[in-house]
Amino acid sequence: MTPPEATVPTEPPAASVSARLATLKKRSDFLACARALKAPTPGFLLQARDRDAAATIRVGFTASKKVGNAVARNRAKRRLRALARAVLATEGRAGWDYVLVARRDETARRPFAELEADLSRALARIHAPRKPS
Repeated sequence: MTPPEATVPTEPPAASVSARLATLKKRSDFLACARALKAPTPGFLLQARDRDAAATIRVGFTASKKVGNAVARNRAKRRLRALARAVLATEGRAGWDYVLVARRDETARRPFAELEADLSRALARIHAPRKPS
């Protein structure tokens, strides 16, 4: 039972932040991102594509066997998921697909604040205006 002087939060924690993010599940979506724009960073590789008019941001995570054993791959993907919730939820664009590809050793060892800065810079490069070819 809640004491009468306690304040009740008006919105749920964290659920509202990740409500804009959906997860990529189909291989064809991952392959489409791999053929689109890329922004390498020291901690990971960002792949992105514009899906045309959609309300959600979709994100996928990849860690190959080069990253390490199952424990190392899962740790890298957990960090990438936390990174996406922290940065993509606020700086990502609706209607875009993003894939974060883990790098061996760097994704798991790099300080989280540096990973956040890397993702912000990578998003700025991806969304920078391009010259017509």
